[in-house]
Amino acid sequence: MRQPAAQEPPKITFPCDYSLKVVGDAAEDFPACVCQVIVRHDPDFDATAMQVVDSRNGRFQSVRVVIRATGEQHIKELFEDLKATGRVHMVV
Repeated sequence: MRQPAAQEPPKITFPCDYSLKVVGDAAEDFPACVCQVIVRHDPDFDATAMQVVDSRNGRFQSVRVVIRATGEQHIKELFEDLKATGRVHMVV
């Protein structure tokens, strides 16, 4: 019987446009909080392209953005800073 080949995660070629979804408790200033962190990591970030979606019951918000990622370390540091705000539950 043939064994399935181990799948490797897709390789990302940097720099690239990288999509993120940042989820936190719904609040009027949550998108601005996310934007402040992102701008520290991507000074050319276009906040006008940010999409904010409320959850069905209005308890959570997701902020969808596209950043210019320069490498895996760049993305890792951005994720860490977003989580460090104490307002972000998840970044995907």
